[in-house]
Amino acid sequence: MRSKEFFMSQTLKELAEQSDIVFAMLPNGQIVQQVVLGPDGLIHGLRAGSILVDTSSSEPWLTEQTGKALSEQGISMIDAPVSGAQVGAQRAELVFMVGGDEAVVARITPMLNAMGKHIFHLGGLASGHAMKCINNCITAITFGATAEGLISGQRYGLDPAVMVDVLNVSTGGSWITQTHFHQRIFNRMFDDPFKLELMLKDIRISNELARATASPVPYAALTEQFWRMAHHEAGPGASVSEIVRWQENLSGTPLVAGGQKKRNSPVDPA
Repeated sequence: MRSKEFFMSQTLKELAEQSDIVFAMLPNGQIVQQVVLGPDGLIHGLRAGSILVDTSSSEPWLTEQTGKALSEQGISMIDAPVSGAQVGAQRAELVFMVGGDEAVVARITPMLNAMGKHIFHLGGLASGHAMKCINNCITAITFGATAEGLISGQRYGLDPAVMVDVLNVSTGGSWITQTHFHQRIFNRMFDDPFKLELMLKDIRISNELARATASPVPYAALTEQFWRMAHHEAGPGASVSEIVRWQENLSGTPLVAGGQKKRNSPVDPA
């Protein structure tokens, strides 16, 4: 990409005409298609031999459609969604999940190396997007299950902050326990920049992929229902952290460091 010329571009077509490689990061595959294939889309300016690298979190089937349209014009497409959140981008520590032709992937690898610390080539075009939605679905399941356990523990009398410390050095630990509860929940900020609606979108994509491959996903199916209810309550633009507030509201138990002291009376399971 010729960065000096980039700032002179007024339209997507002009940007494409001035570029050999274009990176896109957009909310979903429909928007990617509009940007790439629309009336003034990138496809009308990209030359044969150029490359589109889609780092969005997109529907794999839409990625396949977009890639097919580009290939008919001699243009290559690579899907390279990321994990690592805002902090990963700021520190150039992103994880890239890449799909596409091996030779084309090799051409863009130096640029991915400049932005990330791990690059995984998962297979043909749309493989990266399949991996990304599955990754986020697993993250969503973990997020909900962790909040559920912390709430239960606090209601019993455990300090949820100490519970997270235990989890972080035990088998129940995760990226969520390492980066979220101390940083965003116990201080009542609920301010992760990633949007709840985007996580819900990725859960839906993962479940649609599972349906298309006849894969039973009962945990993910329930997770989609819960996240849909949380999104309805939190509203558009809410942080992904709001999933915890929704779970707190269900139980009437806000998670607060210090929690409550151990019950004096025993718990009767009956």
